[in-house]
Amino acid sequence: MTAQIETLALLPGEEYIELYKILKVQSMIGGGGEAKFVIGEGMVTVDGEVETRKRKKVRAGEVVAFNGESVQIVAAP
Repeated sequence: MTAQIETLALLPGEEYIELYKILKVQSMIGGGGEAKFVIGEGMVTVDGEVETRKRKKVRAGEVVAFNGESVQIVAAP
């Protein structure tokens, strides 16, 4: 069984979105404080690599995963 990968489109004019904001916007966690905690604890990956920088600039094409959920960032429509 393959895991479903959600998508999150950047807003027009945006080149990236900060990692902790992705977790909040996608409701993968309860709030910004929790997002920063789980990132700092090494519980989040970007393209399969553990990422501990809360404000990491995630760009179109990258996949963020946490707690069995994945989201791919896509360019603005």
